[in-house]
Amino acid sequence: MRHYPIEIFWDDEDGAFVAIAPDLPGCSAVGDSEEEALRELRTAIKLWLDACEKAGDPIPEPSIPPGRRVA
Repeated sequence: MRHYPIEIFWDDEDGAFVAIAPDLPGCSAVGDSEEEALRELRTAIKLWLDACEKAGDPIPEPSIPPGRRVA
């Protein structure tokens, strides 16, 4: 299973928390709490990857966030 970096932030314009998967273009979700945005993003990631697979498009490998090491 791939583990993609996730960013969660508050967006004043949307009035909600926004969660994005930077490695997956256009893959994002919103929620009233950070937890809700994260739950919704996990669903969005699954759907994004499923759509890629069905279309036969390449699935990007997860990037390594700055300051992180792979053991």
